[in-house]
Amino acid sequence: MKVGIMQPYFFPYIGYWQLMNEVDKYVIYDDVNYINRGWINRNRILVDGSPKYFNVPLLGASQNKLIKDIKVNLDENKINRNMSIIKYNYKKAPYFELIYPLILEILNCKFDILSEYLTNSIRVICQYLEINTKIIMSSNLKKDNSLKGEIKILAICKELETTDYYNAIGGQELYHFNLFAEQGIKLHFVKTNEMRYRQFENEFQPSLSIIDVLMFNSRTQVKEMLHNFTLVEK
Repeated sequence: MKVGIMQPYFFPYIGYWQLMNEVDKYVIYDDVNYINRGWINRNRILVDGSPKYFNVPLLGASQNKLIKDIKVNLDENKINRNMSIIKYNYKKAPYFELIYPLILEILNCKFDILSEYLTNSIRVICQYLEINTKIIMSSNLKKDNSLKGEIKILAICKELETTDYYNAIGGQELYHFNLFAEQGIKLHFVKTNEMRYRQFENEFQPSLSIIDVLMFNSRTQVKEMLHNFTLVEK
């Protein structure tokens, strides 16, 4: 059983979807602390040719709260502002007419719990990209929640009878091949290869939100990108 475990992110970059597409089960890690100024409630899009942050507004966000306990601000004015930002900056993109309705569906979601709101967005994009990986919420799994870090990840892997654990390349400093091997699990890190595509007439800006990727590339092209990575293994 191939398993990936990641926090829910807001319209994450292509590497997030590469990892999800590679595994059998994907755990949305929603019962860990929220991180300020991370990728949980924001990402970068192209604004006037430069990367700018675009976020989902929150209520009472704090690093002392779990992701699943944070609320989304569903104020219509804020939602409309986000929709206007997307429309203004991508209305001339080749796939705007196809992708903008998906973004509207996501932004107009009425789930006011952050983890549910983000998981809904992930499911909508997975459906579009035909990613059929089973999605599981970590808060629904039976485990010892007093565990921390790598040990807690290993406990989740054991619960799911994992044979291969996949993580983003940034997790190399967090996870150790020998500890996973001791539990009979092979550890893999997904490293996204360099990829470029045309962003209007601008100088290419890498690692932007999946919104940018979808606006400028066909579904077939994006599905090909899902396989454009290198597995780092011991």
